[in-house]
This record gives sequence, C-alpha cells and structure tokens, in this order.
Amino acid sequence: QVQLVESGGGLAQPGGSLTLSCSASINIDNIYAMAWFRQAPGKPREFVAQTTTDGTGYSDSAEGRFAISRDSAKNTMSLQMNSLKPDDTGVYYCNARQRGQVYTSGSWGQGTPVTVSA
Repeated sequence: QVQLVESGGGLAQPGGSLTLSCSASINIDNIYAMAWFRQAPGKPREFVAQTTTDGTGYSDSAEGRFAISRDSAKNTMSLQMNSLKPDDTGVYYCNARQRGQVYTSGSWGQGTPVTVSA
C-alpha cells in the first residue's frame, strides 16, 4: 500500500480558491492513477477528479472550476480549486491505484477538511 498524506485544506469564502496537495511514499510516476474524492457531512464519498497516465477527468461539479495535476519534482499531486461554493465543503481524500485496480482497492490518505462559508 502507498502511504498518502493530504494537506492544504481549510476555510475559504464562496468564490475563493484553495489548493490541496497529496504526497506519496513512492515515486508518483510509478502510480497509474491518483484521484481526489470528497465526503460531505451525512453524505457518501464522491469522486471529484483524477489524473492517470492517460489523462485527467472531473466530476460535473468540478469541471471548469478545479484543476488536477502532478508534480514529479515534488512527488505530489495537487488539486487547484477555484470559484468555490458552499457545496464544495467536505473532507477531501487522496486516492492512489494501479492499473486494473478499482478505487476501493487502492490507497487512501487520512483526508483534509475544506469548509466554504462566508
């Protein structure tokens, strides 16, 4: 299992921005897919964005507002979140999986909380 550590969460105002980071215990160039999920209070965990060796993908709510990227030099994966809305509030989790694995079989970080409120 890959050890993942998220950082960058906090409080933001509606319309504001935050950048989340996820560091890994192994070289991220050797990880097929890295993704962000989030879980709002009382709701199930949901997919936000992913980056694979084939490209990137976003949920409908994240498309156009969030940008996921990898930085091999820093061995981190990041999520730039812009135009934040109160509905973006939740705990954000980093996930890493290898080709052929499903998300639930991959590795998870401990989560970083994001609160969007005036």
